[in-house]
Amino acid sequence: MSPARTPSRNTLSKSARCALVALLGCTSLAALPATEAGAAAGAVSVQYHTGSTGSDQAEPWLKVKNTGTSAVALSGVKLRYYFKADSASATYRFACSWAVKGCGNITGTFGTLAHPTATADRYLEIGFTSGAGSLAAGADSGDLQLRFHRSDWQALNQSDDYSFGATQGSYANWTKVTAQVDGAAVWGTAPEGNDPTDPTDPTDPTDPPGSGASLFDDFNYTKYDDPALSAHGWNVRSNSGGPGVPGATWAPQNVTFSASGGNSVMNMETSTAGTGQSTKQTEVLTKAMKFKNGTYAARVKFSDAPKTGPDGDHLVQTFFTINDLKAPMADDYAEYDFEYLPNGGWGEPSNILYATSWETYNPDPWQAVNQHTESRQSYAGWHDLVVTIDNNTIKYYVDGQPFGTHDAAYLPERPMSINFNQWLIDLAGQTSTSPRAYDQQVDYVLHVKDQVLTPAQVAAKVAAYRSAGTAFEDTVPSS
Repeated sequence: MSPARTPSRNTLSKSARCALVALLGCTSLAALPATEAGAAAGAVSVQYHTGSTGSDQAEPWLKVKNTGTSAVALSGVKLRYYFKADSASATYRFACSWAVKGCGNITGTFGTLAHPTATADRYLEIGFTSGAGSLAAGADSGDLQLRFHRSDWQALNQSDDYSFGATQGSYANWTKVTAQVDGAAVWGTAPEGNDPTDPTDPTDPTDPPGSGASLFDDFNYTKYDDPALSAHGWNVRSNSGGPGVPGATWAPQNVTFSASGGNSVMNMETSTAGTGQSTKQTEVLTKAMKFKNGTYAARVKFSDAPKTGPDGDHLVQTFFTINDLKAPMADDYAEYDFEYLPNGGWGEPSNILYATSWETYNPDPWQAVNQHTESRQSYAGWHDLVVTIDNNTIKYYVDGQPFGTHDAAYLPERPMSINFNQWLIDLAGQTSTSPRAYDQQVDYVLHVKDQVLTPAQVAAKVAAYRSAGTAFEDTVPSS
């Protein structure tokens, strides 16, 4: 978490530089006709109407309907809206204006078609997090009021876009938007020569990759000043500074280790009695900034309530990677966060989990350039958190399910450290001066350099380390 960050996450700035467009391979298979695809098991249909025919942004409004006989989990559904880029160098930004299922449960990412046509060389792929739930047989998703625009806000020409319907002023079945359920094409017809199925999607089950430079730590230590903890490259923070409430300190003695569920876990306690001086926050981070592309994973236990004292503080519990901001708005800054706010904060009233990819920021006056996905629900308990970074996208997973996909504009330019911290945004959530303390726990952390692993492959790799009795390994070279 970067220093002194206190404003609302809902105020986002446009990117300061052009994005690279994700180049996703597609197989050259003929798309199923809509009538055949619609009869498939796990079938859905897609309805569309255009929310705008203006010149500055496209507004494809969509509904997904379950036309099968059993429930369909929306996390397994992907939609593609195809369009023609306005120039070869044009890049695009996705946004959700409103959705019955909640915009925090909708993801959008752009790809390039392997076989461009006169009306399509790009697509917008819409996905859903697990928070979107399921569709019962015959049910639909309700409105998905979506939009996208050029990164530079130059005019769009929608008239030559494959999926665009200028006269489609109300919802109706639309076969020029394709749908997949669990990787199988079930609706619509893609532009000629472009099947929507992506065989290299990292959620596909594949054999685990071979050996690669890795960091694994099972956090099998005795206490915060265990010499092995430092020898293994970790720093337990004690220096002053943000983030957090003014006057708070970072307390290394509040980082402890204990057995839980047959494994050693790290416990980070943050406590306060309602003043900055009484607030003790915790952070553990790698000394080295040597981690860049690849897979990051951790099993983290979030808490909704304090273990002692009154509840309600605006607490942040995290797992993230970060490097240093060399100057305001420096374009080589990078940060990738999981941040859980059990009692809200940043303008949010209650539980919310953020996944945020940062390009840069200016601390004063505040200006942020980032992309985020959020889910407004409780995440109390243990969760498997995975972030993958390749040359095209950043993808976030929670408990094996896709949570968010972020654009190439936010890819890292420099290596980063790996961090966990727990801190207070402010003291406005709970004004009592009664002492209270919150716990965040970490079971393990894993990084595999330059390899994108599925959540299942992460679990298999962690299990292999534990079966071999390996509590720590670091073969990632210094950058």
